[in-house]
Amino acid sequence: MTRRPSLPGADELFRPTGAAESVTQGWVETASAPSRRGSPRQKHTSKITVYVSDEELLALEHARLALRGIHGLAVDRGRMVREAIAIVLADLDEHGEESVLVRRLRHDE
Repeated sequence: MTRRPSLPGADELFRPTGAAESVTQGWVETASAPSRRGSPRQKHTSKITVYVSDEELLALEHARLALRGIHGLAVDRGRMVREAIAIVLADLDEHGEESVLVRRLRHDE
């Protein structure tokens, strides 16, 4: 009996990630903006770089460990960030001027 782990094949790793998106006036709008969801673990076609402070990174890692240890959810930081973005954008769509994002950004001005 070998102790080698069973790994997924290339078909599983590089499967198509077709998303129902349309580009309008330079913005990407999903087919159902009010029910935004962060994308699950998959191969993504776009990348951004975000710089965070040491404290923010530590807080993100603590949250990831809490999700795993307390809630039984094994997710990576990228998934957490995509979910957080989806939540903030859904709140902006629904509440506009009164959204958490607008209020927090105005507070920083």
